Amino acid sequence: MPSPDWWREAVFYQVYIRSFADGNGDGVGDLAGIRSRLPYLADLGVQALWITPFYPSPMADHGYDVAHPRDVEPLFGDLAEFDRLLAEAHALGIRVTIDLVPNHSSHDREWFQEALAAGPGSDARARYVFRDGRGPDGSEPPNNWPSVFGGPAWTRVPDGQWYLHLFAPEQPDLDFTHPDVIADLEETLRFWLDRGVDGFRIDVAHGLAKPDGLPDMVPMEDTGLLADHGPGDLRFDQDGVHVLHRRIRAVLDEYPGAMAVGEVWVSDDERLAQYLRDGELHLTFNFKLLTAPWAAQDLREAIVDSLATVAQTPAPACWVLSNHDVRRHASRYGEGAVGVRRARAAALLQLALPGAVYLYNGDELGLPNVDDLPDEVLQDPVWERSGRTRRGRDGCRVPMPWSGSEPPFGFSTTASTWLPMPGDWAPLTVAAQESDAGSMLSLYRTALELRSSSPAFGAAELDWLPAPGGCLAFRRPGGLVCLLNLSGAPVPLPEGQVLLASADTAGGTLPDDAGVWLQA
Repeated sequence: MPSPDWWREAVFYQVYIRSFADGNGDGVGDLAGIRSRLPYLADLGVQALWITPFYPSPMADHGYDVAHPRDVEPLFGDLAEFDRLLAEAHALGIRVTIDLVPNHSSHDREWFQEALAAGPGSDARARYVFRDGRGPDGSEPPNNWPSVFGGPAWTRVPDGQWYLHLFAPEQPDLDFTHPDVIADLEETLRFWLDRGVDGFRIDVAHGLAKPDGLPDMVPMEDTGLLADHGPGDLRFDQDGVHVLHRRIRAVLDEYPGAMAVGEVWVSDDERLAQYLRDGELHLTFNFKLLTAPWAAQDLREAIVDSLATVAQTPAPACWVLSNHDVRRHASRYGEGAVGVRRARAAALLQLALPGAVYLYNGDELGLPNVDDLPDEVLQDPVWERSGRTRRGRDGCRVPMPWSGSEPPFGFSTTASTWLPMPGDWAPLTVAAQESDAGSMLSLYRTALELRSSSPAFGAAELDWLPAPGGCLAFRRPGGLVCLLNLSGAPVPLPEGQVLLASADTAGGTLPDDAGVWLQA
């Protein structure tokens, strides 16, 4: 019988559904596309998928505005196609987890339309966060909260009341003090668990509870989701959120092996650890490794902090370098060849650490961020909501290149993909990298195979080792030594058998911006 704790050391692969593989030739990725690429994912060596939202949606935020949480958006397929995907993934030994978006719904959801029609004081309106405005005529928002996407977090409706939306106006926040909202969330969990899904990634897991009275917050310059401002930012990390996570966990515990990982942008170690207490989330993304600069001390501190966060909890650490909300790390670490070289080293660092790992589709190809998309193709709501001052997240969401010498590189049968693909990505395709033993894809495949099969990793612990200046080194209990060199010059290899290196170690040295695994 499979272990119910399968997720503790699993490598998850995030599929941004619009951009992974297009099964019907309309230029947008879909469930059939994912299903067609399951053998690739099995060969890569991942244990589980996280699929971003595929529910019915008007796509104001590309699926994170959910009109119905228990169905499939026709753009992506239907429930029968989802069931086929789930069955085929399970047959290949791959678990499937899906995105849960509880904080808000689409403004197209039937509930919200009922709330608008029912008027102030109605039970239908109480499922959302409606309030009267301030000022003598109620023409000012109820408080000073900003939207994560820019502009105020309030929109006024024709009868004069305002509704809260921490994100876009098309994403009204639900009110979890209403019993219907909690009951609906539990129904959604059971609907998908009964179909056989293995768990959930919970969107904005730190935002579900709002403070009593909705007081003004401390004004802040950067109001985006990725910036944690601590207790002054009343939009997130309210104590009441933990009651909701215990409700979610109680449902998950009815299904052995089911798990949940939370998107929790909280940087304080003690606050973050509260989400991992007994009876709450199984995992939370720890974004400190993702946000750390490319410097040995910063990376080490990110790892130390992340391990300290989970040390007093039942949870393992959970490592991520990129996702659909941030610039790809091959570009964050430097442009061109420098960024790719560092991304290769970062892969060995991430995969050597104890705990769960999340890869973002395209990490294994070394995809760069596409920072030169034309203004007219940008689709992220951040672009318009910020008055076209923030370009948003489209650059990390460009479709995956699979094969061929020109767009759409096997992603679709049409070159008119939902975001345009760079014309120079032929060397980055899966087909181009599969036959190259020195490619990023080959590095990931070898690393994942070793991670799952080698006794060198041992228990979920690590010990720091002395290392030259500008380097970091640690040992896993099974004898694996990971050395990362950011010193600016080659350094001697430690004693041991080289298992895998991100760069040439001939001559007994590890080049700058490189990583190596050795069996001590």
